[in-house]
Amino acid sequence: MLNSIFEAENMRKFSLLIFVLCILISLKNQNAETKKGSSSISAYWSSSSWDLYPSMFLSIEDEEEGLPQRSLEYDFYRTSCPQAENIIREVIREIYKVRSSVAPELLRLAFHDCFIEGCDASVLLDAAEDLKSEKDSAPNESLKGFDIIDIIKSQVEEVCPGVVSCADIVVLAAREGVVQAGGPFYPLLTGRRDSFRTFPDIATYELPSPLADLSETLASFSSRGFDERETVTLLGAHSIGTIHCKFFESRLYNFGGTNKPDPSMDPQFLNQMRSRCNNSDAPGSPAASPSSDAPEPSSLVPPASFDSPESSSTASSPSYDGSPSPSSEKPGRMGAMSSVAAPSIFPQRSLSFSPSSSRKSTVSYEGSLQSSMEDPGVPMTYEGPGIDFGSVYYHRLLQGRGILYADQQLMSGEETRIWVKAYASDVTLFRRDFAQAMIKLSDLHVLTGSAGQVRFNCSRVA
Repeated sequence: MLNSIFEAENMRKFSLLIFVLCILISLKNQNAETKKGSSSISAYWSSSSWDLYPSMFLSIEDEEEGLPQRSLEYDFYRTSCPQAENIIREVIREIYKVRSSVAPELLRLAFHDCFIEGCDASVLLDAAEDLKSEKDSAPNESLKGFDIIDIIKSQVEEVCPGVVSCADIVVLAAREGVVQAGGPFYPLLTGRRDSFRTFPDIATYELPSPLADLSETLASFSSRGFDERETVTLLGAHSIGTIHCKFFESRLYNFGGTNKPDPSMDPQFLNQMRSRCNNSDAPGSPAASPSSDAPEPSSLVPPASFDSPESSSTASSPSYDGSPSPSSEKPGRMGAMSSVAAPSIFPQRSLSFSPSSSRKSTVSYEGSLQSSMEDPGVPMTYEGPGIDFGSVYYHRLLQGRGILYADQQLMSGEETRIWVKAYASDVTLFRRDFAQAMIKLSDLHVLTGSAGQVRFNCSRVA
């Protein structure tokens, strides 16, 4: 009897709910497609084992001129260009075989794009009339991977012209690079649009610095919505690539202008790094005393931070002196990556790596991921690609062997130290958290629907 009453009451409530929904749908019919897309996303995520961020379920509907924007969707190109993600995956796989540096290059490129005003491919735009390029800002002068994006875009345009955005290509290519380097696969929503604008000034002063102390690093990531745990997680990206000696030589020879090494460095590690980075000719620095014992590959450490160091003593002229930034200075930017140009892997389509990728080397958080051939550096993947992505990096921080000042600073905070220890002991936890943090990074302030455009050439506004 009670069951019958409950069932009748539930049926009444359900009927009322259906009635209300019908009214709302009839009043807001223009939003039906967006609601349909959002429900399909929720269905996809609810069936997974991921502990997702609440923002993953929110409709990304920034309004421009009163028009609601379509939200990101899982498999956005399923009908308009179903081959898109497979093309990106295969291009990265083939390039990785001859140019493994493609992984840190693309990861850094995605970070520099998404951290500055969102994942909108603004970092890809060349300078033009009335348009300054983010590529020309000090932190971005050493960015690599533009040639890879161009190759992918050309392949996709042959199949689906004017459909797939450069912004989606950047984040999807970065993911495939991570996978090729032994990191975790993470699902991404798509449907981003490309920006008409660039933000060179913001890129100059708001990318995190590898020379910053912990409070500066946390403040920088917090300004983009990342907490301490997520900051520690994202810095695990330094599990791949190579860091230029010039980005940490001050710690070896002239820390903070003292003409002495950083006292926090392990003495044996100090000698190992000095043997790799002989700074005897640098003015104002004591002669290096390379250890007679060359470091074993297993003794090298992977640095932490998305970019190579670049500090600024004044707001108008960023410069790099290799020393940790005092709190009064603007933090430097992420990374100076460089790579060796590889022959075209698509000779049948007459594609080759663009010379535009060989840009001048500078500093930036992520730039610390990959070094040039002419500049000495320390490889982060010294144990081989795919070996313990993340865990080696955190183990070295526990040993006081973080290469970059900002990396080792993670051990100076109570909560950040807890997460360093957690990731060092549980690689599965790190891989899960890294995947989620990259999803969150890839969804920062995206343009969708009628906002933005789909460029035919990623370096020019359509």
